[in-house]
Amino acid sequence: MPRMTGKRAMIEQLLADGVRHVFGNPGTTEQGFMDALRDYPQMEFMLALHEGVAVCMADAYARLTRRPAFVEVHIAPGLGNALGMLHNAAVGKTPLVVYAGQSPGATLLQEPHLSGPLVDMARPVCKWAAQVHHAHDVPRALRRAFKVAAEPPQGPVFLSLPMDALDEEAEVDVHPTTYTRWRGRVDPAGMAEVAGLLLGAQRPMLMVGDGVALADAQPEVVALAETAGMPVFECYASEFTMPASHPLNLGAVNFVSPGPLRATLDGCDLLLVVGAPMFQLIFPEVQSPVPAGARVVQIDVNPWEIGKNMTPDLAFLADPKAALAELAEQVRRRRTPEQARVATERAGKIGERTRTARARYHEQARKGWDAVPISAPRLMHEIRQALPDDALVFAEAITNSAHLTQAIMPDEPGRLLRVRGGGIGPGLPGSLGAQLARPDRAVVGVCSDGAAMYSISALWTAAHHRIPVTYVMLNNAAYRILKLNMVEYLGTAARGRGFTAMDLTDPELRFDRMAESMGVPGFRVEQPGDLAPTLRKALDVDGPALVDVVMESPVPVP
Repeated sequence: MPRMTGKRAMIEQLLADGVRHVFGNPGTTEQGFMDALRDYPQMEFMLALHEGVAVCMADAYARLTRRPAFVEVHIAPGLGNALGMLHNAAVGKTPLVVYAGQSPGATLLQEPHLSGPLVDMARPVCKWAAQVHHAHDVPRALRRAFKVAAEPPQGPVFLSLPMDALDEEAEVDVHPTTYTRWRGRVDPAGMAEVAGLLLGAQRPMLMVGDGVALADAQPEVVALAETAGMPVFECYASEFTMPASHPLNLGAVNFVSPGPLRATLDGCDLLLVVGAPMFQLIFPEVQSPVPAGARVVQIDVNPWEIGKNMTPDLAFLADPKAALAELAEQVRRRRTPEQARVATERAGKIGERTRTARARYHEQARKGWDAVPISAPRLMHEIRQALPDDALVFAEAITNSAHLTQAIMPDEPGRLLRVRGGGIGPGLPGSLGAQLARPDRAVVGVCSDGAAMYSISALWTAAHHRIPVTYVMLNNAAYRILKLNMVEYLGTAARGRGFTAMDLTDPELRFDRMAESMGVPGFRVEQPGDLAPTLRKALDVDGPALVDVVMESPVPVP
């Protein structure tokens, strides 16, 4: 085995695993690693000015490349800065390997300045966290980290590497990580049971989540929905799960409180949940939103989610793609001609309702088409019209997400990717990670004003590394999501009360000027007629650009 320093073994192992980008913000305890990178020009360090920005870039990069991304942060304060966005990665199940330099092990008992219990800090938001004490263990620890991060349920892992462990020499074993192959066949007898329930149900429904995208099971979702004649909806999902224009796709249900979910499930007598948490609500209630008497079937690769909040009638730890394919085949094989007729008729009625609802949305949207401030439907329509055919939209649209989806109507993977996890701020940096993962495509980052201020330094990173993302800033001068949540909390008591600390005014946030100050060309749009030419001008910029759009911020009070 070759003999080398721990820091060199670290980089050699990263190269063996195909890592070409390191996302981070350097510090003193990472000096050895940063210096060693000078000898490896094939590995690019993507400099973020805040650790949360680095994690968000890596998060989007990992989601699109479908491989763990590598992040460097600086000891205890830097890890602390990263924890909020690591929470997002943990909730969203993004595979990340995060490294922080630790003070030398020989003097750690003295509690050196900036040192801290790094493993204990990281453990609540990581699948696995460990400190490596010897150089010979560095490649082994990295392989374990990459393997654990990539195994379902995917998620971030953390390694604390003391300076002296990286500086010492040792004989090391460097070779690519062997990843666990988790795809597999499903139990036909079990799917036959589910098929029996489906065929006996009057109003079956299918709820899907990001586990469907992880398994590339979108075609199987469509096949089963069409075969069984049942509607499909999302309650918490960020990836592409089914063509948005499909007549059986009800879209995303608001997951703030159980009300919208309960309304969607009204009359349901069989709920099939695939690759989705059940349920991930911000304000859940003690009572289940599932109608009394309805049967529940849960299929997931994540055992923790199965039966976590509700006891299903049937539960399967299985590859969603294989399970859905087998289930659709079982339904086709077992159904009678009358059951097939009923499913077709039911699907037709669902399709009529979805087409009517979409037409009603567009009719309502047209009423405010030329409004000032600019309406959300008009802005999203203009974005859609300006997009190149192969563009990828990375979105942190928050309260305007539904409008964006209605405009983009993604019918294939890789068209629209939404932030996930709950912590705000991934929009600006995540768009950069998306562009690095898809350098052959135009990437448009749709970002919200309040959230963007959590990661505004990502604009400097865009300019510094010349990452050609086009940003569209949804500037409604408010934390609108908080206002809407407050109205839901207060109900009619919200009348005339106003909102505390939820307006982003006095002074106004001028994102065009902030962008210019960090080397990104900025444009400002206040009139709807200026949207189309300004968006085209921004997309034509050879490098990053930002369009700051002054838009509406309606908060209806009952």
